[in-house]
Amino acid sequence: MKLAILGAGAWGTALAIAFARHHQVTLWARDANQVAELAASRVNRRYLPDCPFPDALKLSAELPRALQDAELALIVTPMAGLRPTLRALTALSSDLPPVLWACKGFEAGSSLLPHQVVAEELPADHPCGVLSGPSFAREVAQGLPAAVTIASDDSEFAARVARELHSPLLRLYANDDLVGVEVGGAVKNVMAIATGVADGLNFGLNARAALITRGLAEITRLATALGASQHTMMGLAGMGDLILTCTGALSRNRQVGLKLAEGKPLAQVLDELGHVAEGVATAREVLTMAERLEVDMPITAAVCGLLYQGHDPQQVVAGLLGRAPKSESGGMLD
Repeated sequence: MKLAILGAGAWGTALAIAFARHHQVTLWARDANQVAELAASRVNRRYLPDCPFPDALKLSAELPRALQDAELALIVTPMAGLRPTLRALTALSSDLPPVLWACKGFEAGSSLLPHQVVAEELPADHPCGVLSGPSFAREVAQGLPAAVTIASDDSEFAARVARELHSPLLRLYANDDLVGVEVGGAVKNVMAIATGVADGLNFGLNARAALITRGLAEITRLATALGASQHTMMGLAGMGDLILTCTGALSRNRQVGLKLAEGKPLAQVLDELGHVAEGVATAREVLTMAERLEVDMPITAAVCGLLYQGHDPQQVVAGLLGRAPKSESGGMLD
């Protein structure tokens, strides 16, 4: 299969490396200087310095060239880059290949999920879907096993693409719950910030388990309020991605929480991180959505207080753990 991967950050580079082992792949970035450096060194020194490119991987700063004869375009940018990239695609041609995106979050200002942004920018009924799931870029680039989901409203499209791109080391599963997969991928980053704070304050593994479990309940409440299936929250894009992001040392959002627990201001934390941590911007949009839908999301509210209102990390976590008991008989929807 001939793929155009649009976005040369950590995740875009990792997917390009992984898919180039079995497919024809062109990795595109809009910065010509960045592309020249990538081509010269055959490695992404900034994001994945220990993951050399396969010989077959092509690079381009020219969007028409990257898309030439492509059978699939995969947009791998931060959430803020999704709409501009879609507009660049539609301005280029009306004859576009099918599109996947690997962006996780809600659009700042509009609180739209990625597929809603896509619906505003691409022609109606254009084949498209999301790639999401528990996957750290470095491990995927290194060829370590991983499993992710491709979700689309068009179940036949999702199944076909999953079948085409599936490999023993990067297993792909088809799903028709687009909303559930996107909400899981977005909100788990917020929960990872909370878990990182608790870990940074040495609240212990029991507290971590409690936050992850109740975080999954929050994600499920919001997802089902938006029309998703509760079943999706038990899968790769729900529980799987949540566990990885809340516990893995490579998690950017968990690192944000750990650094906030040290008492560092948010601006310094993000500067030291050097990568986009989507949970920071997503938290505010998730809380706005939850309030509009009257969905109870106390962990999300606490993270927003920590990020944007200067709340003390220790008091935030202690407040969450000290909430009044309630019945769990209603499961994830309680």
